[in-house]
Amino acid sequence: MAKTKKKVIILLVIAALIAIIPLFALKGAEFGGSDDAGSKVVSQITGTEYKPWFTPVMETWIGGELPGEIESLLFCLQTGIGVGVLAFYMGRFVERKKQENQQGKTA
Repeated sequence: MAKTKKKVIILLVIAALIAIIPLFALKGAEFGGSDDAGSKVVSQITGTEYKPWFTPVMETWIGGELPGEIESLLFCLQTGIGVGVLAFYMGRFVERKKQENQQGKTA
């Protein structure tokens, strides 16, 4: 039991360091999305201004660009729903396997 507790504490310290060190090591770093980086690369390669093929559906509904907070919220919501669906089906497969093993032992 002491070995497991020691491993958990070490892993928690490592996780905390992974979260904290970049805050201090990356002072002044700019974080941007892949859309911005991609449009800059296309502009550099072609020498012309990048123009998107279409306008996002949500932006046409509200008549403007979504605030970053709303985009993050929608992304997190989408991620949460996806994880929930995956976890549900994985749980079903595990339970089905347990039931099959129990039926095989009783037969």
